[in-house]
Amino acid sequence: MNADPRRLKILCVSASLRQKAGNVLVRMPPFAGNPIRLETARGLRDRSRAVHAGAFLRERRIAFDCAAREFPRIFAHELFHFVWLRAGNARRRSFERLLEGERRAGARGELGWSAEWRKRELADTDVRARGRRWREYCCESFCDTAAWLYSGTARHEEFTLAARWRERRARWFERHLGGRALPV
Repeated sequence: MNADPRRLKILCVSASLRQKAGNVLVRMPPFAGNPIRLETARGLRDRSRAVHAGAFLRERRIAFDCAAREFPRIFAHELFHFVWLRAGNARRRSFERLLEGERRAGARGELGWSAEWRKRELADTDVRARGRRWREYCCESFCDTAAWLYSGTARHEEFTLAARWRERRARWFERHLGGRALPV
């Protein structure tokens, strides 16, 4: 699975989980960084609700509680939390500006529920102040966009963002992240 030295090394006890991750990684850009451990865990929650997975960035691990058919999308999303962390302020702000433009234009929908519910709860003051809710929305939107681009999931009920906005996001990813190994 890691014949390409630029590819991410995955650590996990389960050969099945390692194989599923490998099947998704081949569709993704190369990554550079220390190994990330994958595991399954029941009953995952964030601050307020049940979740399909969680990325524990400092521990360099991702825990999953999702159906097998959802794994590619969820894995891609969680992996890109590591990319967001290391993207740097300039790239993160550039993606924020892209989302600000969508918001000003009245773009509805998102590319995953984690971004969708945060987008719905945003107030203008959150955006103007670059408050926590805005920054969390930007991160989740970035990760959901990556999942849409790289998971191999062509259609999903959570892909509600109009095609013109999807195309702009795909161009942003290519322009700002393409052609290099992504730090994780």
